[in-house]
Amino acid sequence: MAAFDLPELPYAYDALAPYMSKETLEYHHDKHHKAYVDNGNKIIEGLPNMGDTLEQVVINAHKQGQQGLFNNAGQHWNHNHFWKWMKKNGGGAHPGALETAIKSSFGSYEDFRGKFIEAGTTQFGSGWAWLVMDKNGKLEIMKTANADNPLTSGKTALLGCDVWEHSYYIDYRNARAKYLEAFVDNLVNWAYVEELFEKGPLKIAA
Repeated sequence: MAAFDLPELPYAYDALAPYMSKETLEYHHDKHHKAYVDNGNKIIEGLPNMGDTLEQVVINAHKQGQQGLFNNAGQHWNHNHFWKWMKKNGGGAHPGALETAIKSSFGSYEDFRGKFIEAGTTQFGSGWAWLVMDKNGKLEIMKTANADNPLTSGKTALLGCDVWEHSYYIDYRNARAKYLEAFVDNLVNWAYVEELFEKGPLKIAA
C-alpha cells in the first residue's frame, strides 16, 4: 500500500477547548500520531505486501505477529477516526436510527453512556473504549489494550475514545473518568458515528 500519511485535524487546535486543550491536541496529533506514521512507514518498507488498505495492513500485521507494524498501523487507524469522532460543540443530540439501536442494545442512552465510560475507566493501562457493531448489526461496548482495535475481532468501530495518558493527562491529570465524561457529553461527533452506523458491518477483503 502507499505510505502512511498524517491527516490534518478537521478543526483548529483550540476548537475543542475547554474539554480538550490546544496543548493536548498539538502534542497528541503533531508528536504522538506523527510518530506512529513515521515508525509505521519505516517498518513496512522492509516487509512484503501487507495489504492494499490500512485496514488490511492492521489485520495482516496482527495475524502474522508483526507486532511493531501492528502497533503503529493500529494506532494510525485508531487516530484517523479519533479526530473525526470529535467536533466543536459535540455531544448532545444523537441521530434517531442510531439512538433506536442504542436503546435496543443497552436499554437507554444513559445506560450506554455509563457502560462506555466504565469501559474506558476500567481499561488497565493504555488502550481504548469502543462502541462497536458485530457482523449481525448488534451494538456492543468493548475495550482494548494499547494499539488493539475492533478490526482484530471482526467488529466495526462506531465510536472510540483514546485512554492513553497522552490523550488526557495535560487537561485532567489522573482523572480519566472526568475526561471520558467530557468526551461523551461535549466532544462526540454523532454525525460521524451515524455515518459509520449507516454503512453497516465492515467488510474487508483478505
